[in-house]
Amino acid sequence: MSAEVGAGLRVELRANRPIPLDVAFDVAPGELLALVGPSGSGKTTVLRAVAGLHAPARGRIHCAEQAWLDTDRRLRLSPQARRVGMVFQDYALFPHLSALQNLTLAMAGNNSAARRERARALLARVRLEGLEDRLPAQLSGGQQQRVAVARALARDPRVLLLDEPFSAVDMMTRDRLQRELAMLRRAIDIPIILVTHDLTEATSLADRICVLHDGRSLQTGTPDSLFRRPATPHVARLLGRQNVFRGIITRSGGEERLDWGGVLLELTRPTGLADGMPVHWYVPDSDIVLHRRGRPSLGERENPVKGVVEDCVILGAQTSVILRCNNGAGSLRLNVSSHAARRNGLEPGAAASVSLLAKGIHIMGGADPGGGEAHEEGNTSG
Repeated sequence: MSAEVGAGLRVELRANRPIPLDVAFDVAPGELLALVGPSGSGKTTVLRAVAGLHAPARGRIHCAEQAWLDTDRRLRLSPQARRVGMVFQDYALFPHLSALQNLTLAMAGNNSAARRERARALLARVRLEGLEDRLPAQLSGGQQQRVAVARALARDPRVLLLDEPFSAVDMMTRDRLQRELAMLRRAIDIPIILVTHDLTEATSLADRICVLHDGRSLQTGTPDSLFRRPATPHVARLLGRQNVFRGIITRSGGEERLDWGGVLLELTRPTGLADGMPVHWYVPDSDIVLHRRGRPSLGERENPVKGVVEDCVILGAQTSVILRCNNGAGSLRLNVSSHAARRNGLEPGAAASVSLLAKGIHIMGGADPGGGEAHEEGNTSG
């Protein structure tokens, strides 16, 4: 859990129906947590529960040490009492009100002049000076999104919730809005939760990521820890990781190795597992090093694996390669620069070899429960 959770947000939700939930996470002040997972995994339901728009059968939600939900005490604050700023997927702006009026309507207080002044300042913060009097229909998708963010902040919220806020705009606008959100975060010292399907978006914006599936939180951690050390094969698949294989822990001469189809791979971290234990293991694409054809290198000495190129697809500056390994234990997937692919003659049927860097090999244990267990950062084997 985060060190500053007492001043931040803590969420624990449990339900069997109508929507199954088994979720626990926290968000520190100024931290952005991304909820990721496939459609139907419960991301928006969790967001609605935090906002008070969905009531789970059991749970606790505490924000800044104030209880918003505690089913054991039969406590459930209304959405209005929670002071949540929420940006919906479709922005939900009032079409008959101007950008300025959309903000002032969300503000508390009876001083209309003070509310208009603050609304103008918020619109200026999101770079909408001069557009205060425009209706939503007179604004571009990106401008509407910025009005929605400013309106969410107009409530002086304790938590900012973003539900797929960039899905309705084109790619160029999305990139610009993501940069603006990253800059806006510097001035916001409250917990932020982002719901997204886009792993690239989550990686670039989030301090931590929570992986959800079937209403369960499977693993929470920094982007680097998740992509390098997924807790289970199931989590790895949900994160789009492909190089997951089966192997056996073996010890020879007092040293631990990973037996992968007869190839003994070196490990840098002792697993503590018994000799002969079957495991799943994973290696990030970044730790698969292509050997230069006809030019031996020192890198070939660490876990060298030979194979035949099964598929080779050029994707602009990068080329996606599938290497069918000669040991018959599986096919490795790696991305190399298109220049390196051409230089090394990578094409279907060509022989190639790679090194699997020991520092990147991550042991996940033997069982793949599918749904996985709930894991917090650091609770991964290997």
